[in-house]
Amino acid sequence: MKKLMLALSISLLFAPAAFAAGSAKAAANSLPPYGKDKTIPAPKIIKKTLANGLQVWVVPRQGLPRVDYVLAVRGAGLAADDSKHPGFANLMASLLNEGSTKRDSRAIAEAAQGLGGEVGAGASHDGVIVSANALTSNAGPMLQLLAEVARMPAFPPQEVELGKGNALEGLKVSETSPGFRAERALNKAVFGPHPYGNTSPTVESIKGVTPEMLRAEHAKRFRPDRSLLVITGRIGEAEALKLATAAFGDWKAEGAALPDTPGASLAAKPVRMILQRDGSVQSTMRLGSPGMAASATDYVPLRLTSTILGGGFSSRVNLNLREEKGYTYGASAGARIFRNGGSIVGGADVRNEVTGAALKEYLHEYKRIGTELVPDAEMSMNKRYVAGGYLISNQMQRAVAGTLANNWLVGLPSEFLGQYVPLIQKVTPEQVREMGKKYFAPELQSVVVVGDNAAVAEQLKQYGEFTVQEK
Repeated sequence: MKKLMLALSISLLFAPAAFAAGSAKAAANSLPPYGKDKTIPAPKIIKKTLANGLQVWVVPRQGLPRVDYVLAVRGAGLAADDSKHPGFANLMASLLNEGSTKRDSRAIAEAAQGLGGEVGAGASHDGVIVSANALTSNAGPMLQLLAEVARMPAFPPQEVELGKGNALEGLKVSETSPGFRAERALNKAVFGPHPYGNTSPTVESIKGVTPEMLRAEHAKRFRPDRSLLVITGRIGEAEALKLATAAFGDWKAEGAALPDTPGASLAAKPVRMILQRDGSVQSTMRLGSPGMAASATDYVPLRLTSTILGGGFSSRVNLNLREEKGYTYGASAGARIFRNGGSIVGGADVRNEVTGAALKEYLHEYKRIGTELVPDAEMSMNKRYVAGGYLISNQMQRAVAGTLANNWLVGLPSEFLGQYVPLIQKVTPEQVREMGKKYFAPELQSVVVVGDNAAVAEQLKQYGEFTVQEK
């Protein structure tokens, strides 16, 4: 009896603590509802076009005493390369800050460091971006340096040879990557002879580049009437425009402008292809079809559809192939959108023995997104994901300048920066289904598999006749 009383006493002694722990657990499981998605406040953009045609956008911002510059040159990118020199724009952009008519590569680097910033360049399908930043107190000299790099590159022979050597080494490494081979083949299948389908460099295209060729192409591609300068940071409107005029006001176009890139085809005959990789223990798979240009009305709903289907860890193809089936470490799918066209690309690296099964699941998810309505909870989750990611990626002034410049390159207006999230929030399940049916229909997809034909051919038979190629 005494033992029973003792046990009862101990139970009563700890009962409040146990109850409190249970309450805390219940409270922890009752998370407050999500807050309302926030949009990027539409920045005040002061716009002016200089007499030579250069557009200047000034976005004054408070904060750190820093100024960011982005010069976007439309039509100077990979789509402007001729068929014998794919990838030329990348090499040209990488050499812009490796020597000007005023100073060599080291002097440019030291000047940028001395101003507390940096200057660099890169190419995309539709243009070249030259960017720089500096302390506000050095805003003028840094913009002068950016203008020097963009307008007066010398392409010194020794730097060109070094750049070509680095590019050849990079290509050698890329050729060992199944993903590189698959993407190159898929681009050709989707875009055919269009410039967007021929952007990967070759040994011949790199070796054929000369300083004279670089100077001639630079003169044709870099023009003020096809350029936009974005200035953002702690700087006033009048000061920014004064600096822009001083750095670029005497910039003149030479000769006729290059013709605009033609529109890419919206249709392509699907192909089935295996790129042989002897002894491979896994397959690198890519599915693809033509997409749309950035200016198309489908842009926003297609972005959300891509996110739902294959744009993140919680996307359908990743949850299916990775989490449920265990076929791969990661699967993705979505739209790549340029100024004059685009593509739909999905893919994953999977084990040999599940190559056919993985393709089956991809096509199943592609069909499902085009035939079934996405549940409300899944729509809401993905809208929050898109909105949150967009806010995070554009929280820095440098990123804002880059987004504005890249939007301009592909033909989107400056207002789109603040409109994107509200437009995403308006997308309906019916629109997502329409995008799925229009762009992800299984019968539209080309399939490229890099792997060992002997190990995967039998599994792929049911999906069509696959040709086998060495490269």
